[in-house]
Amino acid sequence: MLTVNGSRARFCDGVSRRNFLQVGAAGLGGLTLAGFLRADEARQRDPSYAKKSIINVYLGGGPSHMDTFDLKPDAPKEFRGEFKPIETAVAGIQICEHLPRLASMMDKLAIIRSLTGLFEEHSPHQTETGWSDQSLKTSGGRPSLGSVVAKLHGANNGAAPTFVDLTGHTKHGFLGSVYGAFRPDGEGRANLMLAGGVTVGRLDDRQQLLGGLDRLKREADASGSMKAMDAFAQRAVSVITSGQIARALDLSSEDPRLRERYRGVGKTANQENDRFLVARRLISAGVRCVSLSWGGWDTHGDNFGHLKRQLPPMDQGLGTLIEDLDARGHLQDTIVIVWGEFGRTPRVNGNAGRDHWPRAMSVLVAGGGLQTGQVIGATNRLGEQPKDRPVHLQEIFSTLYTHMGIDPRYTTLVDNNGRPQYLVDHSTNLRELVA
Repeated sequence: MLTVNGSRARFCDGVSRRNFLQVGAAGLGGLTLAGFLRADEARQRDPSYAKKSIINVYLGGGPSHMDTFDLKPDAPKEFRGEFKPIETAVAGIQICEHLPRLASMMDKLAIIRSLTGLFEEHSPHQTETGWSDQSLKTSGGRPSLGSVVAKLHGANNGAAPTFVDLTGHTKHGFLGSVYGAFRPDGEGRANLMLAGGVTVGRLDDRQQLLGGLDRLKREADASGSMKAMDAFAQRAVSVITSGQIARALDLSSEDPRLRERYRGVGKTANQENDRFLVARRLISAGVRCVSLSWGGWDTHGDNFGHLKRQLPPMDQGLGTLIEDLDARGHLQDTIVIVWGEFGRTPRVNGNAGRDHWPRAMSVLVAGGGLQTGQVIGATNRLGEQPKDRPVHLQEIFSTLYTHMGIDPRYTTLVDNNGRPQYLVDHSTNLRELVA
């Protein structure tokens, strides 16, 4: 079981964000997983989409588009910053010098440089739902993509939940907790609540976790709780105590050489890259949607010093994730999407930083059988706003839903006020990716 420390990062709005993945026990939230499995049993699913999946990588705080995937080397110094562009494996496409591994696999990647439809909100909500955090707030809020998939298509197999959230921030919205994400998080203090008062309390490390799960199952059997549960609740317990998810979260069983490839070596080695490995293992275990966060990108000051330290380990971990998915035959069916909540100001401020800038943002996409090896759209010469082919945030979500076998043109879900709601307002797929 992956266990890392509980240090926190704080964005400029004063909201505390968990800086490292906290994996302890897994809360079923009143057997919501069992409820989900029960709902899933009655649903017929198109088998052609059974292997389709998404890894949603959230770069919390908002990374600078000007210093990652949309450099402007010909702009004035106060705009272009300190970094230089480098050539990639695809002629004519350049990205930041501190992302050499991603540059070497550009044929497997697509960059969107002209994203629009963003709000200045320090939250993963936009990149989880395609909507502002305020949308339908009085009706329960918009559900995340993973929750929608759980509602409409259910699990890939009986041993894995549909949606696993490693960020601790995703919301089930008006769909309710039955379709919320499975969260193996919390600062080692989450409780696993089952029938008959059986609980697993504080589980701070792998040994405690595995011992607690084993004890949970023995106590449940001894007390007759397992017999009292219906088959769906028993399946929910099995997912946690002995299923593929428990094994996927146990990185001690992974080849140490692969773990080192993810983390890197030397000065750029980073334990946070375990998150990418956990995401791949969850996909291999049958999870269909995985959300994870990586790093802190709210660089109002010392933007370039911060990115010099942060970009190389992200390059290592993300590049290894894409290679690993490809080597195991998962990349063709799995979309990996990497983005933050907004870009950052093209003009460098007086603290050598960049501030919030929702008018432009870059997005990195890989896998899923999409048309890669290309750049979609462009910002103007100063990186201020889209100039060519503006891409609305919801066009991307329309594409993601279509990948998962959900037609966003016609699909609606009923909110807490009994009103049908479309998944997106902009239901046109990103044609350059799916042509």
